[in-house]
Amino acid sequence: MPSALLYNSTLDGVQVVGEISGKTENSPSSPKDILTKSALKFVVFLHRAFNERRKVLLAHRQEVQKELDNGGQLHFLKETEYIRNDPNWKCLPVHPKLQCRKVEITGPPDAKMIVNAFNTDVQTYMTDFEDSCSPTWHNMIYGQVNLYDAIRDKIDFTNPQTGKRYKIKRDGRRVPVMIVRPRGWHMVDRHILVDGEPISASMLDFGLYFFHNAKYLIEQGLGPFYYLPKMEHWQEAKLWDDIFSVSEDSLEILRGTIKATVLIETLPISFQLDEVLYALREHSSGLNCGRWDYMFSTIKRLRNQKEHILPDRNQVTMTVPFMTNYVKQLIKVCHKRGVHAMGGMAAFIPRKDDPAKNIEALEAVRNDKLREVLAGHDGTWIAHPGLLATARSVFEEHMPTPNQVFKQKPDTAVTESDLVDTNIQGGHITRKGVEANIYIGLNYMESWLRGFGCVPINHMMEDAATAEVSRLQLFSWSHQKVTLQDTKETCTPEFVIKMINEEASKLATKDGNKFAEASKALTDEISDKKPVAEFLTDILYPQIVTVGQPVDLSFLKASEQQICQLKL
Repeated sequence: MPSALLYNSTLDGVQVVGEISGKTENSPSSPKDILTKSALKFVVFLHRAFNERRKVLLAHRQEVQKELDNGGQLHFLKETEYIRNDPNWKCLPVHPKLQCRKVEITGPPDAKMIVNAFNTDVQTYMTDFEDSCSPTWHNMIYGQVNLYDAIRDKIDFTNPQTGKRYKIKRDGRRVPVMIVRPRGWHMVDRHILVDGEPISASMLDFGLYFFHNAKYLIEQGLGPFYYLPKMEHWQEAKLWDDIFSVSEDSLEILRGTIKATVLIETLPISFQLDEVLYALREHSSGLNCGRWDYMFSTIKRLRNQKEHILPDRNQVTMTVPFMTNYVKQLIKVCHKRGVHAMGGMAAFIPRKDDPAKNIEALEAVRNDKLREVLAGHDGTWIAHPGLLATARSVFEEHMPTPNQVFKQKPDTAVTESDLVDTNIQGGHITRKGVEANIYIGLNYMESWLRGFGCVPINHMMEDAATAEVSRLQLFSWSHQKVTLQDTKETCTPEFVIKMINEEASKLATKDGNKFAEASKALTDEISDKKPVAEFLTDILYPQIVTVGQPVDLSFLKASEQQICQLKL
């Protein structure tokens, strides 16, 4: 990349084809306050400086997949042994506001979710532009508007359909610390074109939030905090670290101000945990066990190795060998390097219709959180405020300190084969498992196409990660032609396609539904009409792009925030 592009802050070659003139009654701000001239120049600058590296790293993922398809194995990297074997390096200290993260709540950046999260007595709130948010332009740009207003305490609103008012409680209580999850490296946003190609969605989400809010947050004693998703190689973490450093320098902010937690949710990167923390050692606030995406990644990467085909998804719990070993490795590495090891999601939605089943489910949540805290995790995730009391009580009882980073695990030894030990005793694949995957996959994909990325299905809060498990299991089971244990039928592509079409017909009873589009996306892959997509979003995203007339960039608002290095 020519060095001149690094400092190219012009908008020549840039088109914005997403609507920015709208404004909602509930928000004092609008997209015009977010997509200002200087903010746009900043995210374009990031894209021009770093997008080629992003594309090279994405291509490397496919090289790994080809090796695995040919019977290859994943390994701890020989060239980075010096990082793993050096006991002396540590990450910089975590920000004081991130020292205690016993319970984190997560959800998309819509105004209702933000208010409800801020009114929940958790330590931190991960607001999510990724798996729990369908990336329509409206969701993405108004998500930025909502965050801009929320951290300035301007997000009170009334639902026009119900008349219910949503208001952040102002009673002197502590408001959860906000952490933002941008979209993954694989995603682009087609509503902004830079030199003829869509802008990196990761850099867009990160850059807009950072540009508008970093200095304001620092003044409040906080900071710009992030969750980083879907990485598959430690060099992808190094790319983030370089973006962080350049961004801090550009706003004349102290290096290391940005703090980021990496979601370990792909199989390949679980072999490179020390390297990830080393790459981000100035900016790291730890690692998180992204359990559903990790299961999905394992299915996807090992889909052509029959010995690694997983059973029905409800049997792949955190106690099976490859999941347990991944947790052990993550906690050991995090505590060795002085940062948090965060636990996974409790996706259960409390049930008012059946008190007995509600008690049963809450007990399962309690046992899951007990497993996490006793294993050494420093905090956990919930998707619903109704789970707070259960999760918090477990962590407060068994972890009275803000965290347990001081508990080292020097005797933990996890081998390469341990991380792919998918032998699940008593595991089996059933017709009921096929039916469950079809039902979840269709319902989630249909909702996603209508702009909803966080969907209650069967009393569980499903997001893209859980739908991905369903999608890849249907593919791997049918292409490996497994025998279904309960019916003795052979699971073939034709068998699964027939079941998908039948279920889609049953579900498509309301006007305006998207089940036909969802079923086509599923069946095209299974029938080999299209190659297996890396992600659900790769298949569906073109259908939610709403391209309008290009915005006249000369009339964009100016920004108060300026960037020294870019001379904006």
